[in-house]
Amino acid sequence: MKLSENDLSIRNWRPEDVAGICEISSLITNKAVDADFTRIVLERARDTGNGAHFVAELDKKIVGFMISFILPFGFGAEDCAYIATMGVHPKYMDKGIGAGMTKEVFMFYKAKGISRVYTSVRWDSTDLLSFCKSMGFERSDYINLHVNIDVLE
Repeated sequence: MKLSENDLSIRNWRPEDVAGICEISSLITNKAVDADFTRIVLERARDTGNGAHFVAELDKKIVGFMISFILPFGFGAEDCAYIATMGVHPKYMDKGIGAGMTKEVFMFYKAKGISRVYTSVRWDSTDLLSFCKSMGFERSDYINLHVNIDVLE
């Protein structure tokens, strides 16, 4: 059953939300969060300028989070936004929480004059790919590349 907008509160996160965000990440990945993730979450809670970092609350409990930010002049493109990560508590998945946060981030960036939002998804993550497609994402003109620097000489 989808939640109504009256049931769910989506807001910018605060430093006191770190534990709830880390708990959700840990539940999704089935491993403890590391110090870097905790540090990044805390930094994002203090960031008031370059991004939209939201939590979704249900009955005053954090049930979702999203980290996104503006990429100025990314590889020659106009300013755009990037959704770095998001998570919904497994107990509350498929209830419209991720969609609510995504719509909120779209409105946030539209108000800032940003017209493109990017994200990256593993090709074999069919649930997340399906979700992104349902939110209007499609293939972009960019290809994700990586290098394993441990093997470079």
